[in-house]
Amino acid sequence: MTKPKQKQKEQKVFIKERQTFPLTIKRLGINGEGVGYFKRQVVFVPGALPDEEVVVEATKIHPKFAEGRIKKIRKASPHRIKPPCPVYEQCGGCQLQHLAYEQQLHLKRDIVIQALERHTKFDIGKMNIRPTIGMDNPWHYRNKSQFQVGSQKGKAIAGLYSMNSNRLIDIDECIVQHPATNKVTAEIKRIINDFNIPVFDQKKKKPLIKTIVTRVGFETGQVQVVLVTTEKSFPRKDLLIEEIKKRLPEVVSIAQNINPKKTAIIFGDETILLSGKESIEERLEEFTYELSARAFFQLNPIQTSKLYNEAKKAAGLTGVEKVVDAYCGVGTIGLWLADGAKEIRGMDVIKEGIDDAKQNAKKFGIEHADYYVGSAETLMPKWKKEGWHPDVVVVDPPRTGCDRKLLDTIKEVKPKTFVYVSCNPSTLAKDIDYLKKHYKVEYIQPVDMFPQTAHVEAVTLLELK
Repeated sequence: MTKPKQKQKEQKVFIKERQTFPLTIKRLGINGEGVGYFKRQVVFVPGALPDEEVVVEATKIHPKFAEGRIKKIRKASPHRIKPPCPVYEQCGGCQLQHLAYEQQLHLKRDIVIQALERHTKFDIGKMNIRPTIGMDNPWHYRNKSQFQVGSQKGKAIAGLYSMNSNRLIDIDECIVQHPATNKVTAEIKRIINDFNIPVFDQKKKKPLIKTIVTRVGFETGQVQVVLVTTEKSFPRKDLLIEEIKKRLPEVVSIAQNINPKKTAIIFGDETILLSGKESIEERLEEFTYELSARAFFQLNPIQTSKLYNEAKKAAGLTGVEKVVDAYCGVGTIGLWLADGAKEIRGMDVIKEGIDDAKQNAKKFGIEHADYYVGSAETLMPKWKKEGWHPDVVVVDPPRTGCDRKLLDTIKEVKPKTFVYVSCNPSTLAKDIDYLKKHYKVEYIQPVDMFPQTAHVEAVTLLELK
């Protein structure tokens, strides 16, 4: 009697490096890459778009996924367009210039949905995830550039490093930057070359210019320049300052920041005013902000107004609510909501930000806003014991999301309304999933703050159950 044959274990076929294979792209990944599946393995392909059929060469193999590059597009997406930037494929600053803008907005909503699918157990089909709010003109929207400086064939160049490399791409005009930042950076580069001022070289240890940071006030036209250097003194420094003043009268603030460290972080600890004013002004609707050399401010002023107005809509203020502005920074969002609130209390762990918030409230004549140095998870329970209870809490946390202690505090204090302004769909998804027993997600409103890139922000309204 013959024994029955044992079922052989199915062997998983692994992709090998440099292997070439066909791939159908299913969706856009959170970093703007195309996502497909080959023999059940996930493959990420930069530059590929959903519904495209491509031939891919595997470039990197990881335990749970592979990376690849396009060798051939067999069937192109109807939304694929020619990128208008001449260095788009080299630079890496943008990821979606080859995708028509209306489709970018559609797929950014899908990036939010992907994060919810990956990190939550919500019934996503029943959630109110609204269409992404975009821009009328999705170009020249950035108010600040940070171009690294280097040399090429004996001449100074300034631009961005190519993705995953230390090759600096010289950029004369970045089409997502405001024209004023392009003009000023290009002229400073010209001055550096005209007067043979030495620039940063990774192999040399001399006092040199590393980065040119340029910021413009969209509404005021004022320009601020920060020269980041390895040391305080560098050759022909006074000449450089005089030439900037002579050639670029729109530059009203010139500062120097010293950063001797080999790091991806742009700024060091010391900043010196070289010429002009300490800060420039920017206006958003009725508010005017003073922006010093290292002050944080949203990079897209046009969309910032839309983002803050969405936060205001979500808060649903009627004039009687007590509002907490957690992670308040210089008080921007809280002050935006102030005309609809009875009282605003903001807090941040950075004292300088709280000092600025107090000054901003005073400047705008807002007397019912108070600001505190400290964390929301420490202050809110204390206020609850004292009998002060917020009706609305607004948060705009960093990309890492809300501190778990803050979310526990929200559960404890139980504000009726929780408005979450997010710059990272993944951490947003994790945080609202953590609150789901206590709060209902009324809706999520994606906002496109960075057209041509894979970034998407969102305003989420949560109501106490």
